[in-house]
Amino acid sequence: MPAPPAPDPPDADAGLELLLSRLLRAGVLASMGILLAGIAVGFVHHPQRLLDRDGLAPLIAPGSRFPHTVPQVIDGFDDFAAPAVIASGLLVLLATPILRVAVSLGGFARRRDWTYVALTGYVLAVLLVSFLRGRAG
Repeated sequence: MPAPPAPDPPDADAGLELLLSRLLRAGVLASMGILLAGIAVGFVHHPQRLLDRDGLAPLIAPGSRFPHTVPQVIDGFDDFAAPAVIASGLLVLLATPILRVAVSLGGFARRRDWTYVALTGYVLAVLLVSFLRGRAG
């Protein structure tokens, strides 16, 4: 029979929760900043889109070019393309909960709570496999 988890000081749970909440807040704020920067870059590169309603049509037309993979996002930074900046903001937003689960896994391992380590490890594996096997289109 496995040994029960080691008792924690009363502040251990609060410290982990505070770390996780700060991590989520930082991820969402970073994503929002990157998304807003991408929008600004788009209007700087194409100022007509601010004034002309039809200027936005190329962005939403079928077959419009938007990066769907990490290599495409990286390639888009060669000419500082707005869609690449926006896509990187979305990637940061997607990575935030995955990072939260990874940090939780570390916190549970530190406390030697092996049941939660196993459950959190499984959730992390599912998230990573889903992210890596996902395809656009």
